[in-house]
Amino acid sequence: MPVDRTAAPERPIIIGVAGGSGSGKTSVVLEIIDRFGAEHVARLQHDWYYFDRSDVPPPERVHINYDHPASLETALLVTHLRQLRNNQPIQAPVYDFANHTRRPETVTIAPEPVIIVEGILVLAEAALRDLMDIRVFVDTDADLRILRRLERDIKQRGRHFDTVVAQYLDTVRPMHLEFVEPSKRYAHVIIPEGVQNVVAVDMLTTTIESIVSGGRPSGPPPIPVSPD
Repeated sequence: MPVDRTAAPERPIIIGVAGGSGSGKTSVVLEIIDRFGAEHVARLQHDWYYFDRSDVPPPERVHINYDHPASLETALLVTHLRQLRNNQPIQAPVYDFANHTRRPETVTIAPEPVIIVEGILVLAEAALRDLMDIRVFVDTDADLRILRRLERDIKQRGRHFDTVVAQYLDTVRPMHLEFVEPSKRYAHVIIPEGVQNVVAVDMLTTTIESIVSGGRPSGPPPIPVSPD
């Protein structure tokens, strides 16, 4: 789905994609990117903005609640989104999930017609919501989410099974109930079953295409809510 830059809106549109850990947010985001072309979409993950914990002894880092909003430097993400919206590139942080530290290097993210910000808490933060043109919540059953989280944290982030399970019981599940699940009410569109819900994803990408190709409407975009 090529983007017509000559007809693109004056500023990029910002799309927030939230949902529980392991809900399939990333699969939905990658599907959007695939349809529009990576060269037309800038992607940011809230996880990149975890505070650096290098000042905390390694044995104590595993006990920090990384699923609470206070664990993330959201103010920096807000600043970066504003820069991208003003067509300015940013230097995004790089986070080491195995050691819970922020690496010294950064990654340059250029402004594109479509900017996607992804994370479990992006709809729970009013400062982020206020910058979003489209707010999406990916809704998936808890049993599937925990299985996906186990696979991701062990294979991709170098974590151990016991620590992943302990973290899920101690913080992930309680924080999901306190912050993530309630944030669903702020979504323009809820996608049950994630990327497997082809109808909902088609509706979402069609709406994005209409905004990018036809220019920005005067009010909030007409987002269809997918049926359960």
